[in-house]
Amino acid sequence: MNKFVIAVYVDNKFGVLTRVTSMFTRRGFNIDALTVGETESPEYSRITISLSGDGYAREQLINQLRKLVNVKKVDVLAEDCIKRELMLIKVGYNSTTRADILSAVDVYRAKVIDYTKDEMCVEVTGDPTKMDAFIELMKPYGIIEMCRTGIVALERGSATLLGKE
Repeated sequence: MNKFVIAVYVDNKFGVLTRVTSMFTRRGFNIDALTVGETESPEYSRITISLSGDGYAREQLINQLRKLVNVKKVDVLAEDCIKRELMLIKVGYNSTTRADILSAVDVYRAKVIDYTKDEMCVEVTGDPTKMDAFIELMKPYGIIEMCRTGIVALERGSATLLGKE
């Protein structure tokens, strides 16, 4: 199965997100990540959905999304689109592992946002593969808690969701 990212431009109204996600449930699709936010125009929101599936399933899904009320535009983003994610990860440490963890934080251009005598909370932003790599690096130190925002994505260059046909 291939991973892909869908951008959905919708009216910023009560119940729209429920209609969109319910359609996924009815069709048996599992959403890997979902983010929603107001756009440059407050009357619209952008839903970014990351999921896996084959080409036929993807096309069926897009066709069904386009039929929903309040959906203005739907598009599969290019493989090389700009993807970013935010992760907060709390890691345990001791006097021996502290320097190694801080070194990894520096290499990944992350930021320590909370610090106690035996735990630190780190903010990491970037491509989802960067998040995955940082998680793998932190596992031996003991991940206490973690949360990720999900992907936000835009096409590269001058391409825009609303500019596409």
